[in-house]
Amino acid sequence: MNPEPFSLGPALLFCPADRPDRFAKALDRADAVVLDLEDGVGPEAKESARRAVVDTPLDPARTIVRVNAAGTREHDADLAALAGTAYRTLMLPKADGRFVGPLVRPDGTPYAVVALCETASGVVAASALAARPDVVALAWGADDLVASLGGTSSRRADGGYRDVARHARSAVLLAAGAGGKAAIDAVHLDLDDLDGLRAEALDAAAVGFVASMCVHPAQVPVIRAAYAPTPQDVAAAREVLAAATSARGVFALDGRMVDGPVLEQARAVLRRAGLTARHDDEEVRR
Repeated sequence: MNPEPFSLGPALLFCPADRPDRFAKALDRADAVVLDLEDGVGPEAKESARRAVVDTPLDPARTIVRVNAAGTREHDADLAALAGTAYRTLMLPKADGRFVGPLVRPDGTPYAVVALCETASGVVAASALAARPDVVALAWGADDLVASLGGTSSRRADGGYRDVARHARSAVLLAAGAGGKAAIDAVHLDLDDLDGLRAEALDAAAVGFVASMCVHPAQVPVIRAAYAPTPQDVAAAREVLAAATSARGVFALDGRMVDGPVLEQARAVLRRAGLTARHDDEEVRR
C-alpha cells in the first residue's frame, strides 16, 4: 500500500530533535513541524535526540522526522528508534540514486518519504526519486548543494540565488511535477530578511510549490500569507471559471484571452484557497 499524497503546508518549521521543550510550540505555530535528527543535532547529541523524539510524541499527521542520510549508522539508528513511534512521514536528506528500497515501518507499510535533493547527485536523480511510490514530495536545499560542488556560497551579494541554485530549484520542481508529486521550497536562512523570504515564497506559490521550509517561527506567517491567494485573486479565478461555463473553446474576458491553461491556473488558485468552483461567496469570505 502506497502512502497518501503529501498535503502538509504551506509552512514547515524545523525543530532540533534534541530540544523537546520546543516540540509542541513549533507544531502549534506552524502547519507542520520537521523534527530534525540530522543537521540540527550535533554528533554528541544524536542518541539523546532520538530518545526525545520517542518520549515526546506529537500529532503524527502533522509531524515529519528528518532522519540522517541513508547508508549511515545514524540513519539505521534513527529508523530503529522510530519503529516504536506513530510517525509515518520521513524527510530523507541528501537523497540520490543510492537511496534503494522503501523505508518501512514495523508493520511492513512504507513510510511516506520527502526526498531532499540537496547535492549534485540528488538534483540529477530528482526524476528517479519522484517516480518512487514511497516518495510523496521532493524538497531541495541550496547550501548543501553548493557545498557538494565545492563552492562557498549559494547566494549573490544582493541575497538572490546564484544560477546553479536557481537551476536546481527549477529541476526539482519540474521533476516533482512530472512525477505527480508535491514540491517543497528551500529554507531562507537570513532570519532578518523577511522581505526576501516573502518574495521567494510568493514566487514559490506562483510556480507550483506546495510549501516552504523554515527555521524560525517568525517566518511562518510570512510564508502563510504568501501562499494564500488574495480575495481579489479568488474573485478573479471564480469569474474566469464562471465565464467558461457559457463559452465555447477559447474566449476573451476583460481583454484577456482565456484558454485551457488559464482555466487550470484559476482552478489552482481556488485549490490553494481551499475552495472549489462550486463554493458560494460566503465560503470564499471565510
